[in-house]
Amino acid sequence: MSNQLLVSATVNAGTKKVWESYTSPAHIVNWNFADDSWHCPSASNDLQPGGKYVARMEAKDGSFGFDFEAVYDEVKPGEKIVYTMTDGRRAQVEFAGNELQTEVKVWFDPENMNPHELQQGGWQAILNSFKHYTEKL
Repeated sequence: MSNQLLVSATVNAGTKKVWESYTSPAHIVNWNFADDSWHCPSASNDLQPGGKYVARMEAKDGSFGFDFEAVYDEVKPGEKIVYTMTDGRRAQVEFAGNELQTEVKVWFDPENMNPHELQQGGWQAILNSFKHYTEKL
């Protein structure tokens, strides 16, 4: 996992609110996309070790879509999530902050089909979407 990529954002909201927005399917469907031409019509989240996360990601024009799926390896509420994607890649999300700001860092194993810069840009765009949505709550 030493070649993982990192994306991060400082969210102007308390850690409790940030955790809820990041993990609740009712919120995930509102921010889990890299740009406005995509959307996340559904999400489910069994937030416990061995639990499954599924988010449907689709182009709004219907041209492409896929299910992003993962199984949780570790969950420390309000602090950390570690999961393994269906292709065996792993990711770790950490939350650190206070009642005013929360830093969210996401490390992930890159896949082999796209350049690392493209993957990092996509994951960062999704995290930026999360930040924007959560700050408006």
